[in-house]
Amino acid sequence: MKVAIYGQTYNRETVAYVLELLDELKEHNATVSFEKDFYNFIVALEKIGTFLTFTEHRGLDASFNMFISFGGDGTILRAITYVKDLGIPIVGVNTGRLGFLSTFKKEDVRKVVQEFVVNAYSIVDRSLVEVTSNVHIPEFGKMNFALNEVTVSRKDTTSMITVETSLNDEYLNSYWADGLIVSTPTGSTGYSLSCGGPVITPTAKSLVLTPIAPHNLNARPLVVSDDTVVKLKVSGREKYHLVSLDSRIATLESGHEIIVKKASFTIKMIEYTSESFLKTLRNKLLWGEDKRN
Repeated sequence: MKVAIYGQTYNRETVAYVLELLDELKEHNATVSFEKDFYNFIVALEKIGTFLTFTEHRGLDASFNMFISFGGDGTILRAITYVKDLGIPIVGVNTGRLGFLSTFKKEDVRKVVQEFVVNAYSIVDRSLVEVTSNVHIPEFGKMNFALNEVTVSRKDTTSMITVETSLNDEYLNSYWADGLIVSTPTGSTGYSLSCGGPVITPTAKSLVLTPIAPHNLNARPLVVSDDTVVKLKVSGREKYHLVSLDSRIATLESGHEIIVKKASFTIKMIEYTSESFLKTLRNKLLWGEDKRN
C-alpha cells in the first residue's frame, strides 16, 4: 500500500494523530510519503525517521493508493491542487470544525487504514468545475479548477454588481447582487448552502447557480445539468471584481467574459461504509434531531 499524507494545520495536537496513523501504516507495511512542508513541521517536533516527500509539482503519481488529508474541508480543497487528475483517492481526517468533506474523526484515525485494507469503503467520483476567460488569469494558471464552486463577487465597494448570465449561449438573467456562485454537488453544502442553495447528493449530475444577497427578490437558486456551459459578465461601479475557485482568489477587470463548465476529470473521494454522505448530513446539519422524529 502506498500512501500520501498532507496537512495545513500546523499544531501539536495534529502531530499526535499523525503518529497514530504512521504506527497503523507500519503494521500494514505501507510506503508513506509526506507533503514537504508538513513533513518539516512534524520532524521539528518529533523524531519520525526519514520519509519521501512531495510538492504540488513533483513526487505524486497514479501509483498511490490513498491521499490522507489532515485538517478541515479547506485542507481537502487545497489537496486537490496536489492530486489534480492523477486519480489518487482522497480521505480527510477532520481536525477542523464542520467537516462535510473531511469526515473521519481524528480520534478514529487508525480506522482510516483498518477499514481501507478490509475494503469497507467505496470510491465516489466528485465532479469539478473549471474557469476560462477571454483574458489570462495568472493567479489560477493551469490550476483553473475547483471542487466546490466558482464565485464572482464585488471588490472594494459596498455597491452591488450586475452579473449577466447565459446558459449554453442563451441569456438567462442579470443578477443584481453581491455576487453569484456556480457550485458543484460537492459544493452545495458550502457557500451555496449559506446563501440559500439546495443540498445535492455528491453523485448528482448537476450544477447550482446561487445568487449572493440578490436585490432581485424573485431570483432563486437554479439547478442545471452539469453539461451546461455558464457564461458570466460582471459590471458595476468599480473597475474590478473578484473571481474565486474554492479558496483561491483573483482580481479581474469588469466586462470580461468568464466561462464556467464541468472539468474534464473528477476527484476520487473515499467514502467509508461507516461514514456515508447521508450520515454526515444527519451529524453535521442535525437532521432528524427534532424530538418529533
